[in-house]
Amino acid sequence: MKLSQRSEAIVPSLIRDASRYCAELGALNLAQGLPDFPAPEFLKEAARKAIAEDHNQYCDSWGLEPLRIALAEKYARDNTMAVDPETEVTICCGATEGLNLALMVLLNPGDEVVVLTPFYENYKPNLATVGAIPRYVALSAPEWEITEAVLDEAFAGTPPKAIIVNNPANPTGKVWTHKELELLGRYCQRYDTWAIADEIYEYILYDDAKHISIASLPGMAERTITVNGFSKTFCVTGWRLGYVIAPALVSEGIRKVHDFLTICAPAPLQWAALAALEAGRDYYTDLCTLYQGKRALLLPALEKAGFKPIAPQGAYYVWTDVSILGAKDALEAAYLLAHKAGIAAVPGDCFLPEGKGNQSMRFCFAKRDETLIAASHQLAEFALIHAR
Repeated sequence: MKLSQRSEAIVPSLIRDASRYCAELGALNLAQGLPDFPAPEFLKEAARKAIAEDHNQYCDSWGLEPLRIALAEKYARDNTMAVDPETEVTICCGATEGLNLALMVLLNPGDEVVVLTPFYENYKPNLATVGAIPRYVALSAPEWEITEAVLDEAFAGTPPKAIIVNNPANPTGKVWTHKELELLGRYCQRYDTWAIADEIYEYILYDDAKHISIASLPGMAERTITVNGFSKTFCVTGWRLGYVIAPALVSEGIRKVHDFLTICAPAPLQWAALAALEAGRDYYTDLCTLYQGKRALLLPALEKAGFKPIAPQGAYYVWTDVSILGAKDALEAAYLLAHKAGIAAVPGDCFLPEGKGNQSMRFCFAKRDETLIAASHQLAEFALIHAR
């Protein structure tokens, strides 16, 4: 039996693969981006209440009206965006579905999409499912700066149909500056290109970094699809609750596809999400403080192990060079680390174009302090043994 070209173009996730062999080896999971600590109690209580009140059947496929209204208010308050909850907000099954919906509605087979590298693993298979072609453009460490030279390369030749803006970025932790977003906005308007903004980590920021939504800039609301969700901000990655904000005509297409793809996102969890959006400013401040402390635990441990980590400005990952391990490539280095140090991380292969040899690895620090301290000790012991 021959499977579709769509399915053949997709390779299994190296992130999920790392979690599987992590479980087999009893290693510490610093691979997959899921916290090993509890979700907020107020949010769990809201979910229990919603289930007890029997919000357990299908709801409006566009998403609960009160939740859409609350999201519009959140975007007015935090993102300086005017959003119509009736025509421009769609609740979906995670930001992953949201991104796929954006691509399915916007693109035709053969359309080109700019993907800045390193990129989030899902983008490549997501584009494959709609027959779109990634146009890879490399950013340079450690700043990952967006310049005119970068965008001249990205927009050279036939203008791309879209560019994916991951802000803050996974796996690098880059946070786009206002100047960079403004520059990209000019290119998008000049070449009639759409911006697909993946902003799932918008509230996880460090030092003086500030998150700006590209759709809030002049001339960009009408050519931006913003994808976001509750997973990362509220430590509920298993809830699969996301949303898409887009111009009314695009939202109309998104809603049609979403309806026949998943019908609706989990109804009781949508009711619970209302409690998440009622969280005060202190919640977000405490969230950044929490992850700033966890970053401070992992970064020195990686440096002492001889790696070359780049401090992230946002999200909860560290991108680092691991060539000191002497492995032939990042895949071999990841297996070596899991077997010898008892720590699972993700090889850089899934964040780079196919065949791009590398010695990079991504570590996740959305873990209990005890997990990170244990990882620090295991890295230190491994570094000593490896040095011999």
